[in-house]
Amino acid sequence: MSASTVNDEIITTAATETGAGPVSRAAGTTTAPAGVADRAGAGAGSAASTQPATAAADGTPGGVTTADGPTTGGPGERAGAPASSAGASVRRVAGAIGRVSGRVLWSTGAIALFLLLWEFGPGLFLDEATRVFLPPLHEVLAALGKLIESGQWQEHVLASLGRSVSGFAIAVGLGVPLGLLIAWYRGLDRFLNPLLEVFRNTAALALLPVFTLLLGIGEVSKISIVAYAAFFPVLLNTILGARSVDPLLIRAARTLGLGSGRLFLKVILPSAVPTIFTGVRMAGTASVLVLIAAEMVGAKAGLGYLITNAQSSFLIPDMYAGILTVAVLGFTVNYLLVALERHFSRWRLAESSR
Repeated sequence: MSASTVNDEIITTAATETGAGPVSRAAGTTTAPAGVADRAGAGAGSAASTQPATAAADGTPGGVTTADGPTTGGPGERAGAPASSAGASVRRVAGAIGRVSGRVLWSTGAIALFLLLWEFGPGLFLDEATRVFLPPLHEVLAALGKLIESGQWQEHVLASLGRSVSGFAIAVGLGVPLGLLIAWYRGLDRFLNPLLEVFRNTAALALLPVFTLLLGIGEVSKISIVAYAAFFPVLLNTILGARSVDPLLIRAARTLGLGSGRLFLKVILPSAVPTIFTGVRMAGTASVLVLIAAEMVGAKAGLGYLITNAQSSFLIPDMYAGILTVAVLGFTVNYLLVALERHFSRWRLAESSR
């Protein structure tokens, strides 16, 4: 036994007896003390325990081996969550589309049934002599297509639209300011109310001969009769809307120090907008209907002239094509006015949705 071997054994024995970790220089290695070794083992265990979480967060494949054994959860299991989320999104979109489609079908169901009755009803319920005066829908659409191809339909529609829009604009431009003034000044209301009631209860078509005699059979008389018919719905609804403002709002505005001008612009006018637009929508409908009746007397173009001329010429499908055009035109005007009302009444819609 060499002297170095003896020294190593003595050192090892002394370290064991004093509680320190054995130190070995055998084979060129050194053994750390026991406390250091324990701490090193604990650190290694912690690193091994956190290794699967790190691998999962990094998105690396599963199967990481730790001190407790290999972990599970490969790429297939981690791909399950996005797949289920995508399936739920598809189901939500499909459900929304189904609900919207159901509402559209329900809201248009009555029109679809009416068109089906128009198409098949004459052949099922009318005899041959009466069927001539009510042709099926496909014959009316064919006549409408021929009118469009020849350019007559565009000419009549543009003539009617020009007169209707002009009279409607005059009615709104006069009716809204005058209605606000009458609602704001009670003395003016007492002065003008009897005269307005007289003319309001006089039908516009009853005054058509008067307009024709005074203004001729040209464009002026037709625009004037349309403006007269559309004026009173706008005027009366404007007065009603301006007077139906909540008194608490007016009192609160005056308490905050608003003058008469700002009170009118900030409180009364916005509150009256929905009622005013109700009158505007009624005026839009009246402007179309009265114009058609006016065009049936002394006109050379327009939808009213088309309907009357087709009836007198026994072109029954052309007559129904003109009637169908009037119906679609009135529906479109009402839809546009409703959209305009929603635009100017967004604050009220937002308030009601809270």
